[in-house]
Amino acid sequence: MDKTLTTAGTGLSAQQRFIEIVSNNLANVNTTGFKKVRAEFQDLLYETIRPAGNTQRFGVEPVNEIQIGGGVELIGTTRQFSQGDVKGTNNPLDMAISGEGFFIVRRPDNSFAYTRDGSFQLDRNGQIVTSQGYSLEPGIRVPDETVELTVSRDGIVRGRLPGNATNEAQVLGQIELARFVNPAGLKSLGDNLYQETSASGQAVFQQAGTNNTGEILQNQLENSNVDLVEEMVNMIVAQRAFELNSKSVKTAEDILTTATNIKR
Repeated sequence: MDKTLTTAGTGLSAQQRFIEIVSNNLANVNTTGFKKVRAEFQDLLYETIRPAGNTQRFGVEPVNEIQIGGGVELIGTTRQFSQGDVKGTNNPLDMAISGEGFFIVRRPDNSFAYTRDGSFQLDRNGQIVTSQGYSLEPGIRVPDETVELTVSRDGIVRGRLPGNATNEAQVLGQIELARFVNPAGLKSLGDNLYQETSASGQAVFQQAGTNNTGEILQNQLENSNVDLVEEMVNMIVAQRAFELNSKSVKTAEDILTTATNIKR
């Protein structure tokens, strides 16, 4: 009976984590560039009561084993990097990536981080930065007198300056994107940022629109790829599974109570 309690306990813990993951997905349904997370479970070790092929006294070998499982555990969370919907804005510094790739930003410790959130701004020095103030890499400075800023699909940033005799836009810089062999292996840092890990593989910096790297869309932002209906269904499934596991605990407790009262 102890196995029933411990097995049901693993189920309760796993479903609680599942609900927490679904809740986080729902909480970020309006977060720019957010990628939903999928919970992955696996069963625990089995106790073998009778192995297959064990010769019995009548000379008959059973075909199937008798095994009792030990429950379930959460073994991983996989981030789904499917494309989110793109919405238009009136801000020339808003950018979305259509396809694979990440914007590259430099953190205060000079390490790189990666993001799909393209809601950029200008700091007091005219550098293009994220909402948290992390500079876009490679660094691009937009002069104060710029009257028109354009970003091509391949990441070339141009600005039109007053007093230009040719009236041609001046190239201010080139936005590069990073690609990973396994983006699901990236570590989430918060602030819509990801960090390279051994599981994700080393970042490959490339020009947008080349070698299967996505294109940059100016005046656009990528929405979260969370599917509300799917997450609500997942929450209902997790809630029902939690209830069933709690009933297993109650049933085990009732049987133990019955066994205890037999002696009375």
